[in-house]
This record gives sequence, C-alpha cells and structure tokens, in this order.
Amino acid sequence: MPDWSYHGIFKPLLTKLPPTVSREFIHRGMNRIASLPFGLGAYLINFLGREESSPLLKKEMDGIDFTNPVGLSGKIDPLLSGTKAFTNLGFGFLEIGPITITESEKFTSPVIETEKPKIQFPSEPESIGIEKTKAKVKKVKKKQPIFIRLVGSYTELETMIQMLDDYADAYIIEANFPELSKVTNKPLFVATSEVDEILEESPFAGIVLDHLDVEVNSIEKVKSLRRKGYQGTIITNGGIVEPEQALQLLDVGADLVMLSGGYVFSGPGLPKRIKEALVDRLSYCPPPQSGWLAYWLFGLFILIGGILAFLFSLTTVILPYDESFLKMDRQAIWSFNERIMLFMAHDRMTLAGTMISGGIVYMMLSKHGVKQGIRWAKQAIDIAAIIGFLGIFGFIGYGYFDWLHLIFWLILLPVYLYGFMKTKGIQGTPSSTNRVNDLIFKRGVYGQLAFVLLGFSFVLGGIVISIIGMTSIFVPTDLLYICMSPEMMNDFNENLLPVLAHDRAGFGSALLSVGLLVLTLSLWGFQQGNKWVWWTYLIGGLPAFWAGIYIHFAIGYTNFIHLLPAYVALGLYIIGLFLTFQFLKKK
Repeated sequence: MPDWSYHGIFKPLLTKLPPTVSREFIHRGMNRIASLPFGLGAYLINFLGREESSPLLKKEMDGIDFTNPVGLSGKIDPLLSGTKAFTNLGFGFLEIGPITITESEKFTSPVIETEKPKIQFPSEPESIGIEKTKAKVKKVKKKQPIFIRLVGSYTELETMIQMLDDYADAYIIEANFPELSKVTNKPLFVATSEVDEILEESPFAGIVLDHLDVEVNSIEKVKSLRRKGYQGTIITNGGIVEPEQALQLLDVGADLVMLSGGYVFSGPGLPKRIKEALVDRLSYCPPPQSGWLAYWLFGLFILIGGILAFLFSLTTVILPYDESFLKMDRQAIWSFNERIMLFMAHDRMTLAGTMISGGIVYMMLSKHGVKQGIRWAKQAIDIAAIIGFLGIFGFIGYGYFDWLHLIFWLILLPVYLYGFMKTKGIQGTPSSTNRVNDLIFKRGVYGQLAFVLLGFSFVLGGIVISIIGMTSIFVPTDLLYICMSPEMMNDFNENLLPVLAHDRAGFGSALLSVGLLVLTLSLWGFQQGNKWVWWTYLIGGLPAFWAGIYIHFAIGYTNFIHLLPAYVALGLYIIGLFLTFQFLKKK
C-alpha cells in the first residue's frame, strides 16, 4: 500500500476504527494480495509501490547480508497477520515478535497519540505463542533476514531457539542471558532502553535500543554508546517518523534502524523514502546508460507520426489508401453525410494528440530516466511500448489494416528492440531530496493520487475504446451526432464501417499505451526534486487534452455526457499539476 493510497484513501477511513481493527484489516488485506498464486501478489505490490533497494545500500554485518539498513519492528504486527506482505515492502530485515512459549490470554489495543505523534504499545508481550509462530514463519518465503524477538525464562528461550533456529537469521532477547550463545550459532542481540546497562565484554553481537520515540533523544543514546567505545552492532527501534531522523541515527553510529510507530503515522512509503534519501546523499553519478538514445528516438518517431496525423486530420482527413479501400473519394462521403467525415476527423485528431503526448513522455523518460540508469524508467517504456505494438492487432478487428501503419510499425520495432537489448542490465534506483513530512510532502502525496487516478482512467478508457472499436464501433452519442444508423452507413459503403472501426481501435490502443506511461510515471517517478517529472506532465499532457477537447467543439460534437470523461481527466490533470508543483520543482 503506497503513500498515495494510504494517506489519500485508507487512512481517513481507518482512523475512525479501533486501532487493532484497522491494523488487522490492513495487514490481512495486504497478506491476501501477497498470497496470490504464481507470484502475482509480489508483482502487484511491486507495481504499485516500487520497493526495490539500490545496490549501493547493501551491507554485511555479523555474517548477515542486508539489502538496506531499514527494518520493521515486530510490534507493528504482533499477530503475524501481515508478514507475507511485509517481505515485499522493501525492508532490509524484519523483526518477528516478541514471541513467548504460550499464547497471550488477551491482546491489548495500542493507544495512538496523534498529536505527538506516538503509539503506546502494550507493556506486556502480545504473542500468538511458539507453535502458531512456527507454523506461520514456515509459510513465509523469506526475502530478507528475519530477526526473532523472544521473551521468557532461560529455559523457555532455549526451547524456542531450538524450535525456530531453521527460520531465524538472528535473535533479539530482552534479558541478559549470555549463555544462550552456546545454544545457537546465529547472532544474539540484547534489547534495552538504558545504554548504561550495556557491557563491552559480552557474547552478544550487538544491542537493540528499545522504546525510542520522537520525544526521546535517541540520537544522544547512540552517541553515548559510541563515545564509550562500544564496537558492537547498534540497532534502534522506533524514534523515526520522517527520513531525516533515520539519516541522523545512521550518521551518529547506528548500524540498522527499525521503524515502529512512525511507520503508521508516515505511511508505508517511509522505508522507500529513507532509502531514496540515502542514495541521494551518496551523490552517485553513473555514466550515461547505453541504449537510452534508441528509446529517445523511438519516442521522437512517435512524436513525428503524431504531428503528421494531426496535419492530415486538419486537411484531407482520409488518405489515398483509405480511398482505395473504400473505392470512392472523400468528396462522395462529404456529399453523402458530412458528419461522417467530421467524425473521422475527430477520431484521427484525438489519436494524433495522444501520439504526440506519448512521444514526449517516451523522450523524457529516456533522457532523464534511462540515461541515468534508472530501472523503473526502462520498465515504464517497455510496458507501454509492448502493449502499443500488440495494439496493431486491434486495427484488423473489422478487416481493415492499412500499409502505412505497418511501415510505421516496422520502423519503430528495430529501434525499440535495440534500446531494449542495450538496457537489459539496468539496475539503478531513484534518489530523493525529501527529508521531512512537511506540507509540501503532504500536498505532493495528494497530487500523486490525482495523477495515478488519471493514469488508471486513461488505461481503462483505452481498453473500453479498443473493445468498442472491435465490436459495436459506436457509442449511442456517436450515432446521435452522425444522425445515421450503422446499417445505413453500411448500405452506403460496406467498407465504411471497417475504416471507422480501424480509427476507433487505433485511438484506443494509443490511449491505453499512453495511459500506462502516465500510470507508471505516477506510481514510480514521484521523488522530491524531480523537476523533469512535473515538466513531463505539463508538456506531455497539453497536446492530448487540447486535441481531444478542441476537435469536439470544432465539429460541434459537444454532448456533455460524451465529454464528461475528458472533463474529469482534465480536472485530475490540473489538480495534479497544482499539488505537485512545489514537491517536484523544489528540493
């Protein structure tokens, strides 16, 4: 669940429910998605949230490999109802627990103090017991190290370690039992809130500084340990509500940080924001990615094709090969029913505007994303381009396929394939200047939601129009505008309906492809300071909106119901531009 859906949709609703109810609703829902067969859940979560870690953040400590230093506290999920989902949310490690031998008799609801912000977790351990824990952990497809927190007497801890040793990468215990180091070869960490209790000479791999929150000077606790010469691994638990606090803890000596209450207040995007901030501080400038220019040329050719289609829609409307297929010239159609020609101009101009917009977005993604080695930019281009190529089959749904589209397809394909092959190993992840949860960030989240909805609406519209183009061709308002039934048009010329269906399916395919570009850009490209993303929306959106709305008024096709989707899309576009201006344009 990314921030745009958490803050924009779910959080306002869930805050009205008891904390435990809302927590379990979210965790169980995410777990169901993560459990979809054939790995579809993991792909869907990645598509919506894009949680991969930069290779630059990898680190090895205590014999354990971490993809990044950000973990999640077990207090967030005491019933382990969301563990499968959390393995897909980009954490460098996960804590499970606290686990006790027996299940807790009753579970106490945490107390949320929104003003501070702070969560008062129950003082007594809340556990589903060792047997249920083992059963659940066995089903988890582990994608990062698992730290298991254990609570109990020495004998109970020894028993639990023996039962869970096959699934744990490390243990966290809340008592000073150094003898447990003989029970397992996995690293042991002792949890405490008092740094003075830590002894330098101990068999523990490190410590977990517990019960930190934004009111406690957790930075000073870490500093104090390092000043005293403590060389072990330091993990902090809590005390992070925004990326800047995580950076400060890591700067003063913390090796790993666990998110706790701050994860609830800031949203599921917090670990991603921390990772992007860490990459930003590295100031890593990779050499230009080979193959980016081919992707850029691919977009340029689409842009040129769109400009040519725009000129044709303003002048001849139909081309000689259309006349050859129809076995009549355009004047005969004008004489029969001028609104048929105007309707064709309407379809072809909206297609032209969509192609111009798509070409611009392809070019911007290539120059500012792929060239910088950003993996998501390549994947956004690939998804939209492949769907666009497959859309060629929609042209022949009614038996008409013109040679110009085939030539255009054959020109684009080798250029795209060259770019695809040359960028195959791209692995870069984005960086962000975002550090705090200020008003600019909050506005940006709602602006991102507007653009995500815009992308979804384009995708849905492209699918619907493509299907209509290959089946009924017209919607009721089309026939009202033309003032003629399909049967009458077919009686006039039996090849006229295939030409109209060809135009409709072509526009639907282009809209679907561009919708995927807008959607992936909105889901994956929102990092603070990405000026080019804002300019891509502004410049890339204008041709499609202008052509799509202008042509309707130019030909007198102004039915409100027909234009309502365009008005809604334009509203989302303007809202998105306004709300994201400061977030994307300013550091």
